[in-house]
Amino acid sequence: MTQTALVIGAGPAGLMAADILSAAGLRVTIADRMPSVGRKFLMAGKSGLNLTKAEDQDRFAARYPHLAPSLSDALQDFGPDAVAQWAANLGQPLFTGTTGRVFPTAMKASPLLRAWLARLDSAGVTRRLRWCWTGWYGDACLFETPDGPQRITADITILAMGGASWRRLGSDGAWADKLRDKTAPFRPANCGFRVDWSPHMAVVTGHPVKATALRAGDIVSRGEWVITAQGVEGGGIYDISHAIARGHRLTVDLVPDLSPPTLTDRLSKVPPKTSLANTLRKTLRLPAVKVALFNECARNMDRTPQAVAQALKSLHVPVAAPLPIDQAISTAGGLRWDTLDGFALRDRPRTYCAGEMLDWDAPTGGYLITACLATGRAAALQALNDSKTLKTT
Repeated sequence: MTQTALVIGAGPAGLMAADILSAAGLRVTIADRMPSVGRKFLMAGKSGLNLTKAEDQDRFAARYPHLAPSLSDALQDFGPDAVAQWAANLGQPLFTGTTGRVFPTAMKASPLLRAWLARLDSAGVTRRLRWCWTGWYGDACLFETPDGPQRITADITILAMGGASWRRLGSDGAWADKLRDKTAPFRPANCGFRVDWSPHMAVVTGHPVKATALRAGDIVSRGEWVITAQGVEGGGIYDISHAIARGHRLTVDLVPDLSPPTLTDRLSKVPPKTSLANTLRKTLRLPAVKVALFNECARNMDRTPQAVAQALKSLHVPVAAPLPIDQAISTAGGLRWDTLDGFALRDRPRTYCAGEMLDWDAPTGGYLITACLATGRAAALQALNDSKTLKTT
């Protein structure tokens, strides 16, 4: 008799698990609470769908704080090269940007998702949409559906229900109420931070800040970021958000391509009566948003060339708390690794977990999606291996 598998959650981790299980000959059902699949995946694709990062395995793995052994093994087995090959097998050519980030040539998620769903459809995978998981009754998973309560019993169950950010896309963390004794509290990751700006910053609200080097602890980002009414957001901030959240100061090098001696020399040649604002605009050719940021964060400093140069190279931005969790790109927290054997729930036979519902953290830049794909694959392979072991004992 053909074995059955139930995958709850139709994001990258759940779809990858369904792909592996269906390729092994199982009859697979995917259930998702939303009216369509891959919503967060598609939203990520609006900015180009950064699938992975072209780095060697050790450097790639080093970007995951507190890397759990199971996640490390999953990434070792399915890292950047494997992700690129997987996309190519779906007929989606990729290119690598100047920073090493890897994107589909189409620069969006929809062609890749369509090809992926077509492969799942051809393998006989069934999709059940608007099916909201509500827990267990014995061996069965319970759902609220448009047709009333439903239950499914399967030989293998994969939970891939996401974290707790972007509620409108289906990732609200509500599942944690059913697994409360197994979860670490959710917290924002890849998030913006509140800054109590003075009213003077209103004129640059919404402006992108380009060509800077952001630093928090040992991590440096050259990514673009944005001044908002609430604080700071954008890819450059997300790259270092986990370091900021751990208490490291945020500093900005406003002129990363100028050395401190060169900068001091240029500032020393400015006529004494020239205002600092004119010096920043005309001598250093800083755009208005950088001038405003400098004036905001270095109000009470000395105006000597050496002091100004130092501040331009290491401007302290006084960030406060992270912005609300639902505004975060992703979340840390979730199912604790000590409640799992690999990816298997210890007290729930034949039930495995994958994706962002697990307690791990990663920066944007390809690390998030790669880990979701890798854990979905690893959970499915562990389930298949455990199933074979049971059959032979």
